[in-house]
Amino acid sequence: MHSESTMPASGAIAPREELCTRRCALKALSAWGTAPLLANAWLAGSRQTAWGATDPSYRLEFTNSVAELTNDLEHTERGDPLRESNLHHSRWYSLETRRRFHTWGPEPRNYPPLANLSSAPVEWLRERVIATAVRFLGYGYQYHHIPDWNPPRGWPWKETCVGHNGKGVDCSNLTSFVFNQGFGIRISSAIRLQAERDRALETRHGSIAIRTVELPKGYERRKQTLHTGDLLYIRGREGGPISHVVIWVGSVGRAESGVPLLIDSHGSGVQDDLGRAIPCGVQLRPFREDSWYNRCASHAHRIFGNRIH
Repeated sequence: MHSESTMPASGAIAPREELCTRRCALKALSAWGTAPLLANAWLAGSRQTAWGATDPSYRLEFTNSVAELTNDLEHTERGDPLRESNLHHSRWYSLETRRRFHTWGPEPRNYPPLANLSSAPVEWLRERVIATAVRFLGYGYQYHHIPDWNPPRGWPWKETCVGHNGKGVDCSNLTSFVFNQGFGIRISSAIRLQAERDRALETRHGSIAIRTVELPKGYERRKQTLHTGDLLYIRGREGGPISHVVIWVGSVGRAESGVPLLIDSHGSGVQDDLGRAIPCGVQLRPFREDSWYNRCASHAHRIFGNRIH
């Protein structure tokens, strides 16, 4: 029996590179609203609570302990922010990298398949999707291949809502990186290719089928259809092409309003339950009935809960 583990939204940010600790992550998030951030870090005991979120009504409650879900990401090279690319960190900001990758920066490495990928319980795998993704909460919306690429002043930059260059990823690079780093599963980072992918993903364990989940029309039925860790694809406008992807938080998400939560890297324009603008970048966001997310939802992809061949 696993102990329950509670994690408010901002508590999932793990220490990144040597110049960005949890303290700097708190400082980065403090601009969201005026609600105070708790400074008590992790509390002892089986029920784990991290720093308070700027909107404490959003939180995560895992049935597996956070340590079980992310131990390797916190304590081995798999989670090392300086090893997110096969390109050595010392060359990330070289003239050669600037010439070759321009605004996108170095490409992600191909992480090895998770050792227990074929034997772990489905619910554990689904919760690990969320636990992996929320490590990047607070990162900016950037057109980068890897989250921790932080180019120096003067580097070419494709303008985003963040207003400057810095660490971060866009929506489909986030989802691609989460499954790559968390599981060694590689899916395209190009949004339209990712949304169309219907063939198996090759790993050392074999191939994992991607199941396309067709969405019912009703909001309540959609909430019941989607599972934790599903990838939900959104059209830019009703009937238009797919332009966005989110990770469905599902059963581990908690909101005082009762609204379902998702994780994505998104621009501005979404408000939390207190009516405040949610910052641009990687955040927990609400899936409301009248939202763009619901009105323009296309379909979902389910990776865990499918048979490994």
